[in-house]
Amino acid sequence: MKLTILGCHAATPRTLTNPTAQVLEIRNHMFLIDCGEGTQVELRRHKIKFSRIKHIFISHLHGDHFFGLPGLISTFRLLGRDSPLHIHGPKGIKEAIVLLLKLGDSWTNYPLLFHELDSKDEELIFEDDRVTVHTLPLNHRVYTNGFLFREKLGERKLNVEAAVKYGVEKAYFRNVKQGKDVLLEDGTLVKNAALTFDPPPPRSYAFCSDTLYSPDLVPKIQRVDVLYHEATFLESEAHLALKTKHTTAKQAATIAKNAQVEVLILGHYSTRYGNLELFREEAKTVFPKVELARDGAVFNFDV
Repeated sequence: MKLTILGCHAATPRTLTNPTAQVLEIRNHMFLIDCGEGTQVELRRHKIKFSRIKHIFISHLHGDHFFGLPGLISTFRLLGRDSPLHIHGPKGIKEAIVLLLKLGDSWTNYPLLFHELDSKDEELIFEDDRVTVHTLPLNHRVYTNGFLFREKLGERKLNVEAAVKYGVEKAYFRNVKQGKDVLLEDGTLVKNAALTFDPPPPRSYAFCSDTLYSPDLVPKIQRVDVLYHEATFLESEAHLALKTKHTTAKQAATIAKNAQVEVLILGHYSTRYGNLELFREEAKTVFPKVELARDGAVFNFDV
């Protein structure tokens, strides 16, 4: 599981900072989460293949989270894309994007599929044989969701030495990795546990931006491996967090502590702050394992 931060600041783009966008690589999927202005430039900067992006998840319809989407959709067209692109986002996102494409006479030459969300309850919005994605309803000024990505349990790992020892033919290896026992020609039944190792434990990632401090979130993200949570303000500006329905670094850390997550990544910083280390320092008074999102940062959670 690998996370690339393309942008992690609130409100307006600046010379050296970008609004929210990130790429999550998980079980051979490459998911784009939010798409603020400048996202496609950052994708190129990080040499991320546009063609690998099949699903885009938009948390809400504030500009710093989706104004980069029309341009990215248009660029896909110019690059000759032919594979479907799925957009998961709040109700209204289809109307906004289609209007721009219509006015610009820029209809895509590939299937553009919208999956609009309006439920205030947690729901499953994507599933295949490797990954599930659920919404995490948040409390912001407009309808907003976070997203919870979970790997499914993978195949068992073949113990080659054991397979050779028992005389298991290669033709059975696929079945063995799928958890099946093997019946040898002499009638001996070899249990799968003798031929395989346990697969790596499934990883999970929760993305939460933007939201008022919401303890109701805790049971929905209990024990996730990695939590990205907005921290727009420090406690000294807690009154602004309340007014604008955002969260402070200390509040985000409280969510992480109560949910017993493994790692907390802070992001969505107000541009009023020059020293981002202040966010880490404040959060660590509550929760020990704190990382700071920075534009261009890459977190690899498989090592």
